[in-house]
Amino acid sequence: MPNIGPLEIGIVLLIVLIIFGPKRLPGLGKQLGTGMREFKETITGSDKDKDKDDAPAQVTQAKADEPVAKSDETPTSTPTGS
Repeated sequence: MPNIGPLEIGIVLLIVLIIFGPKRLPGLGKQLGTGMREFKETITGSDKDKDKDDAPAQVTQAKADEPVAKSDETPTSTPTGS
């Protein structure tokens, strides 16, 4: 099996730079990183979904404890037209 050295990696990166251009490379890197992270989470079976289900209940409870401010102001409408 052939070894991949720094020269081969440089050639591949140069070809990618020519094809996609310097403006799109950061976005492509971000998409690649996000895809790899999601793939890893799927493979490892992380419990992010369980954590997301618990979070709204805590937020709802915190909002229920806060007093609701009442406003005496009534909305006014302005006439539109000429």
